[in-house]
Amino acid sequence: MARAHAENVIKNIIREIVQECAVRGHAVSDTLVAFMVKAVVLDPRNGFNGDRTLTKQDIQKLQELCLDKLMEKCSPSLDTMKMQVYFDMNYTSRREFLEEIHRVIESRLSPVSREITDSRVKTREELDDLYRKIITYIQLSSGIDSPTDVNTLQEATAALQSVFPQTELGAFMVLLKRDKEQQLKELAMIVTGIRLFNKASKMGAEEIDLRELMPAILNEALPVTSKSIENDLSVSQTLAWKFTAVLEKLTEPDSQPGECDVPSVLLKQALYNVRQHEVFLKMLLMKLLKEVVQSKTAIPTAKVFPLFKSLSKLWSGLQDEAELLNILNNIMHNLQPFVASQAKIFSEAYLDGLLEASEVKTDEQRTTESTDERIVPAEMKTQEWLLPETTASFDKLPLQYNGVCGYTLVKNDGLLLPGNPYIGVFKLKEKLYVFRSKEAALKFASSPEDFIAEVAEKAKHSPELIQLLKLHQQFSCVSPYSEIQPGESLLVKPITKCESGTQTDIHPVETNNDKSYEWNEWELRRKAIKLADLLTKVTHSVQTDMSHMRRENVTQTWLPKDAACQSKRDGESNVPKP
Repeated sequence: MARAHAENVIKNIIREIVQECAVRGHAVSDTLVAFMVKAVVLDPRNGFNGDRTLTKQDIQKLQELCLDKLMEKCSPSLDTMKMQVYFDMNYTSRREFLEEIHRVIESRLSPVSREITDSRVKTREELDDLYRKIITYIQLSSGIDSPTDVNTLQEATAALQSVFPQTELGAFMVLLKRDKEQQLKELAMIVTGIRLFNKASKMGAEEIDLRELMPAILNEALPVTSKSIENDLSVSQTLAWKFTAVLEKLTEPDSQPGECDVPSVLLKQALYNVRQHEVFLKMLLMKLLKEVVQSKTAIPTAKVFPLFKSLSKLWSGLQDEAELLNILNNIMHNLQPFVASQAKIFSEAYLDGLLEASEVKTDEQRTTESTDERIVPAEMKTQEWLLPETTASFDKLPLQYNGVCGYTLVKNDGLLLPGNPYIGVFKLKEKLYVFRSKEAALKFASSPEDFIAEVAEKAKHSPELIQLLKLHQQFSCVSPYSEIQPGESLLVKPITKCESGTQTDIHPVETNNDKSYEWNEWELRRKAIKLADLLTKVTHSVQTDMSHMRRENVTQTWLPKDAACQSKRDGESNVPKP
């Protein structure tokens, strides 16, 4: 009951915050508000206790704090959280992207398919109209050229007549609805394959790149999108390196307190903002290069082109990649507004002025500087370290803190510097940690639990780090944005779950066979009768004064009588002679 009550309280808080934001002219999603409530509760500076029931004063204070944070203007921290919410709710796996694309295509084709499968033709004109609808369905399904083009219509009609002449419409009409739909799809695939084969035959090559048959605008979209993502990525990386250099300069022991007129908190928020933008752009670029560019489009004409269905499937796959490219491009453009606040606060000229003569190092330069440093596992007998020479798939290890050095994050007051896994990867409780230098690795490994707890405290003060550093497991009450439900419990401790297994012996108790055991009920009755031994027993009866003459018994009988009946009689007849 307490848990359900807490969930209802949180639902009301989220609803009221969303409504108040709308009144003030800011549209916010329930997901963002739910995460903001969690972030405010986790921040120890706000004084909330998750083990204590919320009072009216607590609820009012929680709402005011959340509204203040959601209404902030030019806040890199808020923009980072909005960017995380948007990306997590819109970016998904390739399979789910393609499923959504196929659902859209099916919804576009379903009205035409329904008209064809539900039609009941009787006249010649109706048959001609049905055949034209089938051609329209095939053109919409194939996506080759414009369906309104006269030449395209003639090509599709000729290809369909070669495999499905109009005289076969009668056999098509008697099919079940499900079979009609299946035949429509097969006809669309075959006709698409024939048309692609005809186009490729005109080129006269033994091997054709299917992308050459795509419209020019789609062929140009891939390099343009890749270049655009790379440009945005380069800008974000350059800003991240500059912010890092400024923060390193300010955290040096000999730095003067008044060197920078902007609070270091704002600099760190801007750094987290551009680093998060960099991570998301790398994910988009990786999906683009791995799944779009490397898709197989070069087809040997002698092997595949006669198999029109196979060719049509390849063409459909290429169309899916084009749609996927469009989705990734939209996501990239929609991320841009979330880095506007830090660009407004820190112009390029202002940032260069803060740097002065400081050297701006790239992530690659920092990694190169520490390449010669290496952990020697033989010297660390009580700890487990992974090295590239002794670990398979070393480049694909799931690193904690998204590859950021946890020691630097703690000692440099929230500074994000990438770790170098080739120094050595520290393994603790099945989790892997990397560091910027050998010195940082040794100091972290000397008291890892303390540093891990300090990283968690940093994340409580800057909630955008929870998503950026992938700390959801450490904060069991904070889920990824895509898993957050508006009514989810926030202040009640979550139910902890773990996987466990047990193994027992086959026969933990010694075998005991009861030879007198019988499963047959009749055999048990037989043994009971045998045990009773009734042949040697005598039955006795006793009559008392109370039972004497208590009941009279009367029996009526019928005397036998003689009776006779006749069942047949003898008879004869004379048959006349012919």
